[in-house]
Amino acid sequence: MNYAHVHIVINHVPSLGTLVGVGLLILSLIKNNDSLKKISLQILVAMALMVLPTYVTGGSAQHILQTRAQATHSVSDVTNGLIAAHQNSAILTLILITITGTFAWFGLWQFRRFSRPGSGNIFAVLIFSILSAGFILRTANMGGDISHPEIRDSAAAPLSTSGWQDAVASFTNDHSWVWPTMETIHYIGMCLLFGVALIVTVRMLGMMKGIPFNALHRLLPMGILGFVLNVISGMVFFLSDPPLYIKNPAFAAKIALTVFTGIGVVYFTLFDKPWEVGPEQNAPLSVKIFAASTMILLLGVMYFGRLLPFINH
Repeated sequence: MNYAHVHIVINHVPSLGTLVGVGLLILSLIKNNDSLKKISLQILVAMALMVLPTYVTGGSAQHILQTRAQATHSVSDVTNGLIAAHQNSAILTLILITITGTFAWFGLWQFRRFSRPGSGNIFAVLIFSILSAGFILRTANMGGDISHPEIRDSAAAPLSTSGWQDAVASFTNDHSWVWPTMETIHYIGMCLLFGVALIVTVRMLGMMKGIPFNALHRLLPMGILGFVLNVISGMVFFLSDPPLYIKNPAFAAKIALTVFTGIGVVYFTLFDKPWEVGPEQNAPLSVKIFAASTMILLLGVMYFGRLLPFINH
């Protein structure tokens, strides 16, 4: 099994999940049902976490397909055009779902903090989730056209073979300021995420007991901001030279741990047990385990990120 197999398996999750999330959100607005609204936001956040490994494994599948086509001299302008169009659509989908997931998470944060999300935030989630659903269906359809020539429109003209990845790679590699700027943004994002996670972890483990969790809860948006900054800057790195990351086992480990770290952040947003920890109170054992596990996962993300330049396969 390679990353292409993984892509085939997991790409259905954000595709179908986003449609379900949008449908439930619209239904919750029609019925004015906060419980249904919360479920829809949870689904959209989960899909935002899943779209990152889906995109990365899609890049691997593209590399494998093009390498094999070149080796067998079976590559065509139509195939290259479809791959480029699929990639362009996938990047837009990644951006839209990341924005959707960020607004959806903030809506969940507002549910916990103010008992209901702001109307402006819900409107933003609705608009971006509808756009995300449209683009993810378009992207999935293009992906099917690549590997299933029998469903292609034979009358369609060949698509441009120019993709966003080439443009981003050229811009990044031709301008010396881009890479250090993205590294700076990446480190700032990691500092925000790690700082918030560290504060929450040490409180849950029994230090700073005078601070209740609902006070620390106000810091969580800063951690999410750091996570988003890391995703943006990390994708610029990836697009600048995909084969460098695709063939690197440390990158696969980093992406997997990033997703699980995101689950930890969602746990401290949604569940009641952390929220009930008041001043001078000890957190339940399950919360302590979750806090320590999230911190270990985050340290793993940082560790494998530092290993990237030293491992080449």
